[in-house]
Amino acid sequence: MATTLQEKKRDKRRKYDEAFKAEALRLAGESCSTRAATRELCINEKLLYCWQQQQAVVDAGSVEQARNPEWRALRAENQRLQRERAVLKKASAIFRCEMP
Repeated sequence: MATTLQEKKRDKRRKYDEAFKAEALRLAGESCSTRAATRELCINEKLLYCWQQQQAVVDAGSVEQARNPEWRALRAENQRLQRERAVLKKASAIFRCEMP
C-alpha cells in the first residue's frame, strides 16, 4: 500500500519538456526578475533557478567555471549589452523610417 502512495506522488509531479524550459529561461532573461517570470509561468522559483544554473554550466563548460564570479559578471555584462543593442537596433529602424 505504501508503494502505491509513493507512486501516486511521483506521478503528480509535473514534467516539463525542453521547449518549455528554453522558453522559461528566455522569459526570465528578458524580464526584470526571475520571480516575475515564475509567477507568469506558474512554476516554482527554485525550479527556474535550477534550470538557470544548469544552463550556466552548459554555457561555461564546467561547474567550476560557472561558479567563477568573474565569469558570471562578464556573462551578465554581455547579456546587458545584448539587450541594449537590441533596443538601439529597434530605435534606429524607427528613426530611419521617419526621416524623409
